[in-house]
Amino acid sequence: MELRNKTIRWSIILSTLIIAVIIIVQLNWLQKTYKYERKQFNAKVSKTIKRLFTDFDLSNDSTFTFAKNIELALPELYILRIDKNYPIDSIKNYLSVELTDFDVLTDCQISYYNSAEDKYTESRYIDVADSYDQTSNKFETPVFERKYDYLSIYFPHRSRYIIMQMLFWIVSSITLLIVLIGFGFSIFFLYQQQFLNETQKDFVNNFTHEFKTPLSVIKIAADVLNQPAILDKPDKHKNYTEIIIRQTTHIQNQLNRMLVLAYTEHRTLPLQKELLNMQMLCREAVTNIQPLLEKKSGSVIFDFNDNNELFKIDRSYMLLAFINVLENAVKYADKPEITIRSYIKGSDLYIEFIDNGMGINKKQQKKIFNKFFRVSYGDIHHAKGFGLGLNFVKKIMDAHKGSISVKSEINKGSTFTIKIPKR
Repeated sequence: MELRNKTIRWSIILSTLIIAVIIIVQLNWLQKTYKYERKQFNAKVSKTIKRLFTDFDLSNDSTFTFAKNIELALPELYILRIDKNYPIDSIKNYLSVELTDFDVLTDCQISYYNSAEDKYTESRYIDVADSYDQTSNKFETPVFERKYDYLSIYFPHRSRYIIMQMLFWIVSSITLLIVLIGFGFSIFFLYQQQFLNETQKDFVNNFTHEFKTPLSVIKIAADVLNQPAILDKPDKHKNYTEIIIRQTTHIQNQLNRMLVLAYTEHRTLPLQKELLNMQMLCREAVTNIQPLLEKKSGSVIFDFNDNNELFKIDRSYMLLAFINVLENAVKYADKPEITIRSYIKGSDLYIEFIDNGMGINKKQQKKIFNKFFRVSYGDIHHAKGFGLGLNFVKKIMDAHKGSISVKSEINKGSTFTIKIPKR
């Protein structure tokens, strides 16, 4: 299950990266295409201007060069240095034909600039045949002050024209982007569905496991109370009766919390913290599993330091974590002998649960906190269960910003260490 979730997450991350790369490549390609179309536009206009200078005697210098005769004042404005003025209508008719021949199908405006008056003296609007721009010619050509006369050719809709030239590629790219984004949303939706399914499974698993131990304790206590001899032992009768009452209350409280959790969207356990003495909580956990211990003639030794410092934790969940660890210690030993040791290191509290069970090999130690993993010896599972207990303990410790770890050797028992941070 854990492996499948990781595979799904990595597939989503990889798909997202691929989509992002495709989008970046597509945008970069569109940018390069725009630059190419712009370069082509400039080349066509330059050829038209060269023909204009060739067919019209506009300069006293018979040698034509782009550097000497043409200035690109703006991306859409060409300044042609001239020494002679031809009738502007003749220039207009000529350019109209030439621009169409070179497939420059956008409107423009030509103007004569008089350097003495520092203004345009004549202007004509050229609406090239099949132009993409069928707009009115209500615009002004920008004036650039020069010490010589010039003929300006102004393409006010140059950028729009270039974009229209790229229309097919733009539409194709937008369509591709929409498909990719839709694909991304589909993946995200599927992941959300997967997450909801996993949340529901987690709820059922946690619900099942939280009540398994209390119900087992209640059953054992009820069996003891059902024996006639118990009536001759009032203290034991009272003790087992109190165990049943405590476990029933615990189940009721946890049921209410689980129902609240079911109607929320918490990915971690919602905690209700309070200041508690952890040594007292350990003793309470042992009391709760007392019937399980007595059934196997087990014993518990407390090796606590004198530090009674209080820690802010969720009582019910931390108690459940202790009970789960203790239950495993009882489950995997013929005659359980458990030592509970606590000490302060830095500002953190460490609680060790040392048992004399069958132990866990190093390979399996890395997996025991995974969901549904159960320790096996060969092909045999020595105890019943779903492999949820230690996974749930880890969730509880993660919610408290703490940790749980294990050290173990086969046939020498195990030591589970719970760390509870002070802050």
